Amino acid sequence: MQHTLKQPYTFNGKGLHTGVVTTMTIRPAEPGSGICFRRTDIGSDAVVKALATNVTSTDRGTTISCEGASVSTIEHLMSAAAALGVDNMMVDIDGPEVPILDGSALPYVKAILADGLAGQDAERRTLAPQRPFHFEDDASGATIDIYPTEECEMQLTVDFNSKVLGVQRFKYDASVDYVSQIAPCRTFCFFHELEFLASKGLIKGGDMDNAIVIVEHPVDNATLERMRSLFHAEQLEVREGYLNNLHLHFPDEIVRHKMLDMIGDFALLGAPIKGTIIACKTGHRINTAVCKSLLQSDILKLL
Repeated sequence: MQHTLKQPYTFNGKGLHTGVVTTMTIRPAEPGSGICFRRTDIGSDAVVKALATNVTSTDRGTTISCEGASVSTIEHLMSAAAALGVDNMMVDIDGPEVPILDGSALPYVKAILADGLAGQDAERRTLAPQRPFHFEDDASGATIDIYPTEECEMQLTVDFNSKVLGVQRFKYDASVDYVSQIAPCRTFCFFHELEFLASKGLIKGGDMDNAIVIVEHPVDNATLERMRSLFHAEQLEVREGYLNNLHLHFPDEIVRHKMLDMIGDFALLGAPIKGTIIACKTGHRINTAVCKSLLQSDILKLL
């Protein structure tokens, strides 16, 4: 059966990229309504349904838009909702970007699990692949393969050609506890990307509390000082390939966070997929492009 929240939960914080402080309240919603975002600062009818067909940008996060209303960096909330089995939810937000909080999905998971979910008088629908599907991106070398199977499973390989990270792999299925094994894993970026991202008007809300920064090459003091100003940090230092990151939640936290993102992006299909997804080197652009392609094809059958 379908499920929604038992009560509203409110979160307040800055967006990772815009730096804009927003208040966001996730609320119960009617059966069959799916997950929708409402820009309360624009108006009560400024609603965007969380579907891949509404994705308008994947620049370091997933943005959905409809008729002038946009909400960005929705993937962590979508991931938590999908993993916990939330079918219907209204998200009221008074700004353009979902709060980054601690950079993971854990704050959402903790809030929702404190009360559990409310069952609804409507059957949950699932999407079943009718034949194998293959997607390959020549520019990045990313691939996604989807196969019809009785069980739901996601496999992900991450390879940034990084001497710090190496090649990381993770499999998510019914045997993996999302709450303890995936939800706490934080967003990340590479040190050499920081100034470029800042020049594009991104990561205005990034700091040492909500992002893992990976350092591939030696960094001089002048560069560290610029980054200290950018991150509003009193002191920056590099330790074992990470910037001020004294404790990873997992040795492979990066691939686990990418899995968190992937779960959130594939939730934009609008229903759980009954099949096996095998992905390599993917990100928001590839994930959402595949979802959009699937929704516009006859590959998936609604059960």
